[in-house]
Amino acid sequence: MFDVRGALNKVKDTFTHEDPTNRRSSKSPEETFSRSSDRSSNRSSKKFGKEDGQDEAGVNSLSYENDQDDEKWLSVSLKGYSPNTKCKLLTPEMCDEIRTLMPMRVQLYTEWKLLYSLEQHGASLKSLYHNVVPQSKRPARVGYVIIIQDRRHGLFGAYCNEPFHPTENRRYYGNGECFLWKMDKVPNVNIGEEREHGRTPDNKGSDEQRWQFRGYPFTGLNEFAIYCQSDFLSMGAGDGHYGLWLDDSLIHGVSNPSLTFGNDVLSREGKKFHVVALEVWKVG
Repeated sequence: MFDVRGALNKVKDTFTHEDPTNRRSSKSPEETFSRSSDRSSNRSSKKFGKEDGQDEAGVNSLSYENDQDDEKWLSVSLKGYSPNTKCKLLTPEMCDEIRTLMPMRVQLYTEWKLLYSLEQHGASLKSLYHNVVPQSKRPARVGYVIIIQDRRHGLFGAYCNEPFHPTENRRYYGNGECFLWKMDKVPNVNIGEEREHGRTPDNKGSDEQRWQFRGYPFTGLNEFAIYCQSDFLSMGAGDGHYGLWLDDSLIHGVSNPSLTFGNDVLSREGKKFHVVALEVWKVG
């Protein structure tokens, strides 16, 4: 009886005491799965080159942004100048400045077409209205740029979402995409760049100039974007003042600060100016 009881106790001890050799492998199934998943994911990351912090989404978004930049800054092609035209106001570099405030769909157009030129079509507001009329009854969603030069060689103008046309009953038109602008040539000084390369500015670079663009977008304070009659053209208004106003002979103009665009006086001559040259372009 003693031997049988001792044998039973040994068997009981075998089942009730943990085997030290199996202690390291005693972990939950969830923990085992988690760790094995981490190891497999690390191997997958190295296999697809993700150890550099680049995933498939990152690569796609980067290439898309590069495509956008390339598309946005494609050079503008100007169509419509006559070979005999002496005064050409617009250049592709100026177009790049102006279109920064345009709607994205219009920025992407690379062809600008001259619809009216004071030199090519004569000094008449009636002629301007006639030349900017859309050829189609259902015109595409394009933009229009008017550019003016005054006696002091100041360049300024406006962008419109609709072509200029006279209206009845004092009706304004245009939307929040419209804006006024002016542009000046300023010295192209890159002091920081010169110092970075260990050079000092010299007289050779002092003659280089660049365009300084100032845009005045729609403020939303009123809806007086465009107002045209047979005897004048205007953009922006408020407190009895027009942001930009031209007479029917396209000889005299007026520019005042307006609530519509929050603009400064556009002309270098002051609030009243003389029109030396004028052009209207269709963008798109």
